[in-house]
Amino acid sequence: MFPKLARYGSDVIAVVLVACVLLVFVSFLVPIQPVKIALDFVALLASAFTLYFFRDPDRVPPITGDEVIIAPADGKVVFVGETEEKEFLKSRALMVSIFMSPANVHVNRMPMNGEVKFLKYVKGEYIVAFDEKSSERNERMLIGLENKGQRLLFKQIAGFIARRIVCELTEGQKVNAGDRFGMIKFGSRVDVMLPLNCKVKVKFGDKTFGGSTILGVLQNE
Repeated sequence: MFPKLARYGSDVIAVVLVACVLLVFVSFLVPIQPVKIALDFVALLASAFTLYFFRDPDRVPPITGDEVIIAPADGKVVFVGETEEKEFLKSRALMVSIFMSPANVHVNRMPMNGEVKFLKYVKGEYIVAFDEKSSERNERMLIGLENKGQRLLFKQIAGFIARRIVCELTEGQKVNAGDRFGMIKFGSRVDVMLPLNCKVKVKFGDKTFGGSTILGVLQNE
């Protein structure tokens, strides 16, 4: 069965596939067999990688309540610890960082039920996304959610290869955990800032699946 593709990548998919078709056409005009094979191979590889990268599998969120925080991205947990969050929570917070390699699904999903209370786009550098400095220095989108007095902030962070963050949210929008809302193209990182009353359920090195892995559970204060 052909994989479902992310609509956020339709422009890139179209450009790459057109370029690959042109490359195959050019290969028909080349009389040298090794060159012809090389051109066809490049076209096949580029089209296959593009379709694979922009895959968008359906995910079923676990049966949860408002207190459960779900991973917003596929990837590997590269940091779990405390940090100072000055933008939205404006307090000490627990940070869970997820590194997304080019092999991961890059569609991002909402980590909890609630309302979008804060959005901020920040231009920046393109340090490799697994470097902790990328959280504060790279191009990024900050998203703050609130539900029944509980707040969290998460960041879409562009990586060394990534050059475009897609976020279709608006302030005041009501969302549900697991909803698709955007993506980061070609390698990236997502940081989730949780209140200190959250019991984190993942550890360094764990793999996460956006929309299904439980990152933490908010405790009653």
